[in-house]
Amino acid sequence: MNRFLVIVLFIVFTETSIQISAQTCKPSGSIRGRKPPPGECNTENDSECCVQGKFYTTYTCSPAVTSATKAKLTINSFQKGGDGGGPSECHNQYHSNDTPVVALSTGWYKGGSRCHKFITINGNGRSVKAMVVDECDSTRGCDADHDYQPPCPNNIVDGSKAVWKALGVSKDNWGDLNVTWSE
Repeated sequence: MNRFLVIVLFIVFTETSIQISAQTCKPSGSIRGRKPPPGECNTENDSECCVQGKFYTTYTCSPAVTSATKAKLTINSFQKGGDGGGPSECHNQYHSNDTPVVALSTGWYKGGSRCHKFITINGNGRSVKAMVVDECDSTRGCDADHDYQPPCPNNIVDGSKAVWKALGVSKDNWGDLNVTWSE
């Protein structure tokens, strides 16, 4: 009986360890912040500007995608002149803040393979379908191409205002919300 219990515990522990290691995403490096030229960092939606000399962690991966992938929902303007910087990576176009669109961290963006696909985001007791149109770059930042903002963490779903509205989040709480998402 004890031998049987030991074998079962070993199998359960081994399977759990494999699942945990498959979900691990370790930093790939760091970049040193550069002070943006005056007026060059757009702080719309409380976006953070890089700090001179500060090191920012970079990632080439994101946690494994599941039927309920845990993420941080942040807010981004995909409109021309917004804090998202240039046009969307998927098709070099801007999007209205009234359209439910998102940018995904580099690992989840998968080199553009999720472009124009819809994901379902669950948060605040509601859900919304949004189209992937951009990458929230987890590998680079603190330069003109990234609006002098730091690299994204590896677990970001960066949503338009339409995403936040659809989730029923009050405007004064927009910016950072624990959510899950799925394909």
